[in-house]
Order: sequence, then C-alpha cells, then structure tokens
Amino acid sequence: MSGNNPFTPVFGKVPPYMAGRQDVIGPITQALEEGSNSPDIATLLVGPRGSGKTALLSYLAVEAQGRGWVAANVTASRGMLDDVVQQCREGASHLLEEKDGSRLTGIQLGSVSLQWERGVQNPPNWRSLMNGITDELAKTDTGLLITVDEVDPRLEEMRHLVEVYQHFMRENRKVALVMAGLPHNVSLMVSKYTTTFLRRAARHTLGPVPDYEIAEAFRLTVLQGGREIEPDALAAATEAIQGFPFMFQLVGYRAWNASPGERGVSIDDVRAGIVMAKAELKSRVFDATLSTLANGDIAFLAAMLEDEGDTLQSDMARRLNKSSSHVSTYKRRLLDEGVIEEPRRGRLRFCLPGFREFLLEEGV
Repeated sequence: MSGNNPFTPVFGKVPPYMAGRQDVIGPITQALEEGSNSPDIATLLVGPRGSGKTALLSYLAVEAQGRGWVAANVTASRGMLDDVVQQCREGASHLLEEKDGSRLTGIQLGSVSLQWERGVQNPPNWRSLMNGITDELAKTDTGLLITVDEVDPRLEEMRHLVEVYQHFMRENRKVALVMAGLPHNVSLMVSKYTTTFLRRAARHTLGPVPDYEIAEAFRLTVLQGGREIEPDALAAATEAIQGFPFMFQLVGYRAWNASPGERGVSIDDVRAGIVMAKAELKSRVFDATLSTLANGDIAFLAAMLEDEGDTLQSDMARRLNKSSSHVSTYKRRLLDEGVIEEPRRGRLRFCLPGFREFLLEEGV
C-alpha cells in the first residue's frame, strides 16, 4: 500500500524534493554560513507566476532554521513589519529577554498609525525594536533571515524595511534578506528606491528547470511516497511539465491520485494527471495573468502567435503597424510581467510554458 500523496500543489509549501534551483540555493545557504560579509546575504528572486518563488522562500527559511538561524517570513502587505517583530519574538523566545511587557500593535509610516498596548512613554520605532532583537541574538551568534514574498514597491512599509536593512548591513548585523516578486515589481523597486544595496544585491531569475532535474525530482518524489513510476510515464510527465515548478506539482498530484492504491504510477495515470493539471494551470495561472494585461499587451502577444518558435522583434512593427518605439515599450512591459523573455537580443519568446497554446485556444 502506498503512502500519502507526496506532491504539494499548495501555495508556498516546501516539496519533498526541490527540482533544480541549486544555483540559487547554494549561494544563499553559503551566505548563511558566512554571515554579513557574504555578497549573497541580500538576494532578489524574480520570476513569473508559478515559477516556485514562494516555495523557494519557504525552503530557504527551513534551511536557515536548520542552521540555527531565526526566520521571519512575510508577504508584502500592511502590517508586515509588526509581523516580522512578532515572528522574531516567537522564533527566538528562548533567546530574547522580556523588557516591559509592552506589545507592538502598529507602526507609524505615513498614514499607517503606531499603536502600543501597556505602553511605555516613548515607544521605539521599528529600527530600534529590531536593533534590540538582533543585539540579543548576537549574544549567541544567532542570525536572522527575513523573507518577503510578492514585493510591492508602492507599500510604505516595504520601503521602510529596505531602508532599515541597509543600516543592518552597515552595522554588520547578522541579518539576511531574501525578497521575491514578479519581474516588473522587482524592477520598479530597484529603480524607485534610493538605497544602493538593492542595486548590488544578488539577483536570480527563476526560469524553467532543466528536464533532467525535473525527471529526477519527480522520480524521487514518487519514491518518497512509497511508489514507483514507469519510465514512459516519467518521460510523459517531464515533457508536459516543461520545467515549470507549479506544473510539476499539479501533474504529480493528479497522476498520483488517479490510482492511489497501486504500487506503480502508470502512463495512464500520468496522462489523466496532465489533462487535469492543464485545466488547473489555466484557471489558476493563465487566466490571472491574462486579466492583468492591457489591450496593447494582448495585441503584441497576438502578433507573436504567428511564430511557432522565436519572434524577431524587427518583424513586430510591421505586424502591429506601429513604430519601433511602440514595439520597445510593449516588449518591456511584457518582459517585466514575466510573460515573455528575450533569450537573445531581438528574439522574443513566451516564457510561461503552455501560455502560447492557451492564447490560441482563447482566440486572442
């Protein structure tokens, strides 16, 4: 009898085996060993929806905790700074001294109000709070990893975190920062904020995972669950996944459930899983992506559909009957959205696996 389904098509959940990404994981885990002197102590992860950004952040947090670090994992939203403080206090409760019983319930940043319960006369700001926490952690040489998902450069608390973190770096505090987001949000944050460390931070673009790494991780995940997979079934799954981490989990989860009581995962199981996974990918990723695009973006993509392979940028002005500057503008917009990529100068292609076929089916 096989075990529970080992695949995890759940937002941000750490999979049993992380397919690929060692080029990202390796430098960051090395930075956790080296501390504040590492150039990878501050890292930006960039990728389209479904590229595995959130799961990778969760994985890195587990790695940090396994090395004795405290991890605070937040999503860019109002209240995120308070969340960082609370997670630090919970994760390091055995290391931190209680000062006066006061508890932070809000922070003043522009229109955001600062509130305290059982207060002190002059409550500290967020930087002072974090200095106190990191000072206590330093007594036991304990580091702090802060991860931020879905970066939003318009959020004032996001800006404040980045500004304060620059001081952490100057003061050699043992604090690592890994932030992830869509390409246009990361690009806007880097260009909009005046802090220089962002421009120098390590930056990784999460593209498709190589097929050989997909196949090996898929096989090992099946084995982890107590089953085996036929070679032809593994080949079919790998081909359908196209290096896309979210599709990896969807295909695996549905294929496993096609015949959960069997010892092996068959080609029929995988084929059934692929059909269901494609439908879920459409509703959970492709529809959401298309809904964010303007008419000009969609017209640009429609012109690219004439090519089965790469599209030459030089052909787009003629197809769209627009100027070369118009083409450059919309190319940049779609690159920033993570919908297309430019593998070579002047050559464009869809970077979301299956998105071209989706657009054809939608009649774009």
